[in-house]
Amino acid sequence: MGTRPAVGVLGAGSWGTALAAVLARNGAAVTLWGRDPVAIAQMTATRRNARYLQELELPRELALSADLAASVRGAHVVLIVTPSHAFGDLLERIAPHFAADAGLAWATKGFDPGSGRFLHELAAERLPGAPAAIVTGPSFAREVAQGLPTAVTVHSATPAFAQTVADLLHNTHFRAYTGNDMIGAELGGAMKNVLAVATGVADGMHLGLNARAGMITRGLNEMLRLGAAIGARPETLMGLAGLGDLVLTCTGDLSRNRRLGLALGRGVALAAAVAEIGQVVESLETVDTIMRLADSRGIELPIAHGVQRVLHEEITPAEGLRQLLAREQKAEYPASLFTSQI
Repeated sequence: MGTRPAVGVLGAGSWGTALAAVLARNGAAVTLWGRDPVAIAQMTATRRNARYLQELELPRELALSADLAASVRGAHVVLIVTPSHAFGDLLERIAPHFAADAGLAWATKGFDPGSGRFLHELAAERLPGAPAAIVTGPSFAREVAQGLPTAVTVHSATPAFAQTVADLLHNTHFRAYTGNDMIGAELGGAMKNVLAVATGVADGMHLGLNARAGMITRGLNEMLRLGAAIGARPETLMGLAGLGDLVLTCTGDLSRNRRLGLALGRGVALAAAVAEIGQVVESLETVDTIMRLADSRGIELPIAHGVQRVLHEEITPAEGLRQLLAREQKAEYPASLFTSQI
């Protein structure tokens, strides 16, 4: 295959560690950066990420560093894998060290919490001219670390860069597809976290499998309607970035957002539920941005709105459920949803 590009993976949490291991095993020259020098030193000595992914033995080819500038400088591809609230600040920090011929990718799902903007908008503003791509889809870090079959999709406005990133990731058990709908890919990856809270609440209240399936399907309806209004393509939201990630996050107990919903459905207080999870729960910030996007376009998202009110502690989960069930009967899909984009 020839010389593989150097890759800097920024973020040594569970997902960053898992992706760095995939890249290193595929033959890329990978440096995994983490912000905690003590943790990086321990990972270097033990070849384990004790805090986030203890079961994964790090490939010996994988370099570890707490030096951000050195991790970025010389990299052909920089892959950010941090929570969305850290994305904008990290872009500013790496900009002075970003190589002129490098490309930026991220496996971060969510919006910029300060502005509510999509992450690809921040990337274009702070690294102008650099090709950008999002890596998204149904993928739990623990299963990737175990080598279990996984499929993701890489979306970019620069097809050649999407292919570069996909080629770096792709192997016999980690399939990487490509696309060019960054809005759809980012919306799906962000909105599924909100809908996973709703499904978790229903399961925490023991409402049954019928209710779970209905919640997922009606959640997909909300995703498609909002996507149509902001320029996302329906096939993106019906694929790995939307439906695939939605099903996984709504049904898999490795999902932090689903676990939050499960706890709330059982009657656990919000602060206690978040503390028990012990990691960033993206839906807490994402839900407000989703509702701002919807409200500004006059779109009703009853499930997402109910999650927002529950997470703001304006209503209980039981009250949210009652409000959903009391809504008037209507057609499943508006007639214009798909025809408007043909």
